[in-house]
Amino acid sequence: MLRHTPASPLLSLPGAVPAEAPDEGVAAHYGDLFREQRALADGSGFVDLSHRGVVTVTGAERLSWLHLLLTQHVSDLAPGHATEALILSAHGHIEHAVYLVDDGETTWMHAEPGSQEALIAYLESMKFFYRVEVADRTDEIAVVHLPAGSITEAPQNAVVRETAHGRDLFLPRTDLESFAAAKGPAVGVLALEALRVEAHRPRLGLETDHRTIPHELGWIGTAVHLQKGCYRGQETVARVHNLGKPPRRLVFLHLDGSEVHLPPHGTPVRLASDGEEGRQLGFITTSARHHELGPIALALVKRNVPVDAPLTAGGTAAAQETVVEP
Repeated sequence: MLRHTPASPLLSLPGAVPAEAPDEGVAAHYGDLFREQRALADGSGFVDLSHRGVVTVTGAERLSWLHLLLTQHVSDLAPGHATEALILSAHGHIEHAVYLVDDGETTWMHAEPGSQEALIAYLESMKFFYRVEVADRTDEIAVVHLPAGSITEAPQNAVVRETAHGRDLFLPRTDLESFAAAKGPAVGVLALEALRVEAHRPRLGLETDHRTIPHELGWIGTAVHLQKGCYRGQETVARVHNLGKPPRRLVFLHLDGSEVHLPPHGTPVRLASDGEEGRQLGFITTSARHHELGPIALALVKRNVPVDAPLTAGGTAAAQETVVEP
């Protein structure tokens, strides 16, 4: 069972509406979803991600040890340089996605809400003789996201993970309310999710299921390094990359804007020409209402679905854009 952190104190801010799974504990929005999206797109505000799991690894051998376990090349990870990585099963299926930065003494990572206990259990099982210490810091450290283009200064006591999509701050949880008062406005996770879908960025547990491999989601290159040494699941990664194609592929969908309801996660995707009685070819992974594009979604479909074929998701017409080539 996943262990979720206590509800964020920022849920007491005016207009805050609690988010649903998998983002319980923080705000979905603060009363105006599109205004919040526009703020993020313009580089304003921040997103409370204090529900995410926070794990640290310390010790002189931390990077060389993590290099053996992760899909990413981290043995020479420079202080302050952000990266992301996966942990795979022996068969190459995705089990964890982690978002890392090293400060020269400690490797910081955040992961999906409630997943930190399973992540730590795996890391602890792989310590062997390595001089490393793994710690769950979720109860004391909160993650806060600043969008790309933000001129907000990070507090001196925060660890910063900077990417092209913005900055993730590892902030003492006790400072969360004072940070919000000084650095607002607060933006809900639904706005961040809409921009994530627009950017075609996968998320563990939404774009993945028990058999997802990295190639299906476009995680090769961003979270998987193809020239590094062995790690669990590496044989599958190499075999599919060199000799074959993944069985499914991620697509971006423009949904019919006349529909009132968005198709939820798991909604079957079919060829529009086959109607709702046709064969299921995939499923909706995340849907969102975008402030400019209207209703949009990501979906995982069979590789051989024609890239120009009109689709339907739960009765909603959908035009696809290619994310992962067939």
